[in-house]
Amino acid sequence: MYLSKEAKQEMFAKHGKDKNDTGSAEGQIALFTQRIEHLTAHLKNNRKDYNTERSLVMLVGKRRSLLDYLTKKDVLRYRAIVKELGLRK
Repeated sequence: MYLSKEAKQEMFAKHGKDKNDTGSAEGQIALFTQRIEHLTAHLKNNRKDYNTERSLVMLVGKRRSLLDYLTKKDVLRYRAIVKELGLRK
């Protein structure tokens, strides 16, 4: 896979509570953002790869759902993760 186990643990440690906190919304959003960036770069070179395009759209939808959930639960956490990852609102 394009992302090593250590890189994932580092990402979860940075955005979650600790390196093993893979269930937090912030950690999942950060992971989805990394995967979205990876798929976007792939699609720039392979524009007719429709399966990857579909996966990308589904992943963006998942991330949007998590961001909506975070907005309802705690707007301060939402604002912090959006600012940290540089996402558009």
